[in-house]
This record gives sequence, C-alpha cells and structure tokens, in this order.
Amino acid sequence: MANKPAVTVKRPRLHNQTLNWLTNPVHLIGLAALLFLAYTIVWPVLKILYTTFLWRQQDVRLTGEADPGHFTLYHWTRVLASDMSMSLFYKPILNSLGVGFAVSALSMLLGCGLAWLVVRTNIPWKKTISFLAVIPYLLPSWILSQAWLTFFKNGKIGGTPGILQALLHVSPPDWLSYGFVPIVISLSIHDSVFFFLIVGAALSSMNSQLEEAASVSGAKRLTVLRRIVFPLVLPSILSGFILIFTKAISSYGVPALLGTPVNFYMISTMLYSSMRSRLTTEANVLSLTLMIISMVTIYLNQRVVGRRRSFVTVTGKDSARTLTSLGRWRYPAAGMATAGMIIISVVPLLVLLLQSFMLKEGEYSLSNFTMHYWWGGSNPDINTGEKGVFQNPIFILALKNSLYIAGVSSVIAAVIGLILGYVVARGRQSWLGRAVDQVSFLPYLIPGISLAAIYISMFAKPTFIIPALYGTITLLILITVVKELPFTVKAGSASMMQIGRELEEAAQISGASWFTRFRRILLPLNRKSLMSAFLLVFIGAMKEMELIILLITPRTETLTTITFYYAEKGYEQLMNVILMIIIAIVMTVYFLAVKFGKADLTQGIGGQ
Repeated sequence: MANKPAVTVKRPRLHNQTLNWLTNPVHLIGLAALLFLAYTIVWPVLKILYTTFLWRQQDVRLTGEADPGHFTLYHWTRVLASDMSMSLFYKPILNSLGVGFAVSALSMLLGCGLAWLVVRTNIPWKKTISFLAVIPYLLPSWILSQAWLTFFKNGKIGGTPGILQALLHVSPPDWLSYGFVPIVISLSIHDSVFFFLIVGAALSSMNSQLEEAASVSGAKRLTVLRRIVFPLVLPSILSGFILIFTKAISSYGVPALLGTPVNFYMISTMLYSSMRSRLTTEANVLSLTLMIISMVTIYLNQRVVGRRRSFVTVTGKDSARTLTSLGRWRYPAAGMATAGMIIISVVPLLVLLLQSFMLKEGEYSLSNFTMHYWWGGSNPDINTGEKGVFQNPIFILALKNSLYIAGVSSVIAAVIGLILGYVVARGRQSWLGRAVDQVSFLPYLIPGISLAAIYISMFAKPTFIIPALYGTITLLILITVVKELPFTVKAGSASMMQIGRELEEAAQISGASWFTRFRRILLPLNRKSLMSAFLLVFIGAMKEMELIILLITPRTETLTTITFYYAEKGYEQLMNVILMIIIAIVMTVYFLAVKFGKADLTQGIGGQ
C-alpha cells in the first residue's frame, strides 16, 4: 500500500514529461524533418540498393536465366566480373579516380596559393582579385571546356578547328584537345574557387599570435608556414580536397564534351550511357559505387584529420593579423594574380561572346558578324534551319523553367535550411538535433547524377500518397532542394547559434506562438543568412546539369540542358548565346544579392 502513491505520482510525471517533449517545437520540427529526410534521402538509397539484387522484367532480353522479382547477383556480376566489366566499370573507375585526385591536387595548389596571397600578404587590389576568383563559381563548369575547345579543338570530330589551328596553322595533338589533360585543367580552374573560399576563410580567422611568437623566437618564414600555419589550416584543406574530389568524379558535362571524342569515359558518363541504353539496374550499381567512393574518402578524411580540429585557433580580431610583406614583389605579384584571374575568368567569356555573333566560326572579318543566332529566323543553310535563340519557343520554355526552378527551389531550400538549422542549433545536445544534422549531410555523399538515377527509380510510379513525379517541374525542384541541404542547413545552424535564446523566451512568456516567434524574430535576424543561402542555391540551380540531366523531358527543358543539346549537335554559336544569357542572369542576381541582401561569396561559400 505504501508504494501506491509513488506509482500514482510517477505516471502523471511521465505523462507530463512526454507531453512537454512532444509539444516542444524543436522536437516536433525535428521529427518532421527526420521523416522528410528519411523519405527523400535514406529510403531512396536503400530502395536502389534493393533493386540491384532483383531480376527485372527487362532482364529477360539479356539472359534466359532471368526470373523477374527473385533474388540475383547477376547485375553486380555483370558490372564487376563479366566480359564487359573492363569497359563498363574498371576503365571508367580508374579514369574517375585519376581525374578526381588530379583535379583536387591542382585545385589545391591554385586555390590555396591564391588564398594565401590575398589573405596573408600585403598585395594591393585584393577585392578585385577576390571577385575575379569567384567568377568561375558563378559559371557552369562545362563553359570552360567549351572555351578550351574554342582554342585547342583539332580536326578529330570535324567542324571548324580551334583558334590555335585556324590562326597559327598548328594542329594540337589529341591529348591536348580531348581526354584527361583538358578535363583536369577545365575542372581545376572551375573548382579551385572552393579552395580559395574555404582556406581563405580559415586563414582570415586564424589567430596570428602563434606566428608572432614563433617569429620572435627566431623561426624562419618557411618554418612558421610548415610548423604552424599549415597544421592549423589542414582541416580546411582536407575538407576542400574531399569536396572537390567528390564533385570531380561525379562531373558529367566536362567529361562528356572533352572525353567522349577519344573514348575517355568516367563512371558518370558511363552511368548516363547505361541509363540511355535502358540498362537501369547496371546504372544503379554504378551509382552505388560512386556513393561508396565518396563515403570512403570522407571517412578517410575524418581519420586523417583526427584530433587536429582541436588545434584550430580562431579569433575575431582581424587587426591583429600579421601580413607577410612581399617588399618590391608586392605589385608584380598582384599584377600576375590579376592577369591570371582575367585569363581564367574573363577571357573565355569574351571569346564565347564574340563567337555568338560570328556566322562562321574561325572567320574573323567584320562581314562575318551577325545577330542571326540571337534573333534570326529559320535558314536551312545554317544549323539545319535551327532558329535564333529568341525566336525559338523551346528556348522560351527553357528560360521560364530555369527561372522558376531556380527561384522556387532557392526560397524553399533557404527556409528549410534555416528551420532545420534551428533544430540543429537548439537541439545540439539531444539525439534529435544530432540526427537531423547527420542525415541532412547525406546528400553531400551522393553524387548528383547518382541522386538523379535514384529519383527516377523512386518517383517513376506513384508511392503511398505521392503521385508519379517523373517528368514534372516539381521533381526538379525537390531534387535541387535535397541536394543543397548540406550547405543550407550548415549555414542556417551557424546563423542560429549566434542568436541567444533570451529573445525567444521573452516572446514566449508574452504569449507568442513558435510560428510568430520565428516570423517576427528569427527570420529578420537571419536575413543575411537567408539571402546567402538563396544566392547559393539560385546560382547552383541555374548552372546545374549533372543533377537534372537524367530527369529532363521535353516539357521540363532548362537552359543548361538545351545548351548541352546544342553542344552535342555542334551548334556552337547557339550554345554560346544561351551561355551568355545564363551568365547574365546569374551575374544580375549576384549583384542584386550583394547590393540589397548584403550577401557576399568572396567572404566564403554562401556568404558565411
């Protein structure tokens, strides 16, 4: 009898604790977020893994052993241990790894060197150099490959030769025009900006007291760099290395344009070819191998960095940072950096713009300049009668689709990133906050073209209450939002951590609901973070191709996919026109975001 009151008290207490937990906005939003993330990320990966072990109806045409719906290792054996394995898997995987490591290493040299020059030395014109360095990030990566062909194209694939052969009558060798070398150089020029932003942010926030103490103790400059600066920025360097490696091995546009003419295939291009050939399950196996490679490299990154993260020293006192004096080399170094950035960032754009007005490529006379590819009608003698861009209804459709996808997905991704960032920041001591943080990072591990292959399998047919989304704009928006979650959630959580709980608590005591608190307090205080996330996603969506190339239908064409179609057809002037339009849109939005939203990519990815 004496224990009865304790039991009676315990039950209401447990009931109250459960009720309090469930009515906590962080927990409610966190549970909803986990369900959303599980359905859009975890479940698709498990589903595609499951399908690789099943016979499909289409396999009947490949082998008489097929038994649709039953377990099999046929698809894995076909990819990994069959007569076609060398061309389908082993050569592409070696090519992908080679390109990934080479691009990461070259990007590291370019980006880190430029970051050190801008942040840690006394060179002039830093803002100009920083802006020029960010320009490649604003452009689709395969623009640089097209610029490369403009200069170094030879007669391998026919058509008009490049500038080098047309003006100097020197035919570049195949290894310089196509294949490994131009792919690595094009991707490295584009991706080195990530090293510049990531490592530059680490260098600018690093406490200089250790360097000063070492200098006072008599340490030489190289010793200070090797023993102090390099260990402190090593986590940032490794993060940049892994980011660029995963981007490079899953890149599609550049390898397709520069590798296909010499049969240089990577896993990404082979995956696309398999999907086009209706070898869907084999493509799923290739997607999983790309994911496994990404996961292994990130795991190795964590093991290599280990406890080094605890040695990173950050300070808010910028004025205390000691700059390395370059003496008389100050202006020559700034001039060389500026000239290099102009050659990399500006010259290719000017050349492509110029060619969009040339009736025939390689003929640099005033009589050859025309507005046909911009406004002209159908002419059977030019590009088999293809109309000028602004006269083409397909372009108008693609323009509307691109702006709609980029605009809507940017708003949704920015808001979802902030809401999930709120859960991560406010619940960082709980399992729920940590789970949301970890699961929202998963799309980072999945290469874009692999995620697209997964979504084809997942949304081709109705599932539960979700209708079939394949062939709709909704699917393109959804996959864009999901793919950008790792960046928007990190930006949102970092911003939320800077806002104390006191303002929310005061509003809550005054009777304000969570929605009111979020709308009236958190949104205004996070305006800059929201604008940075919007800008990041908008730029990514406008130039995206790897993520959506498998999902596009005639009704959902975008500017990037129609541009790539023109590139494959050899309609280079039409392609250049659309490229210029994409660049104009991205640049306009970027300048508006910087001017009115105070977002600035030169301060870090997403303006953080």
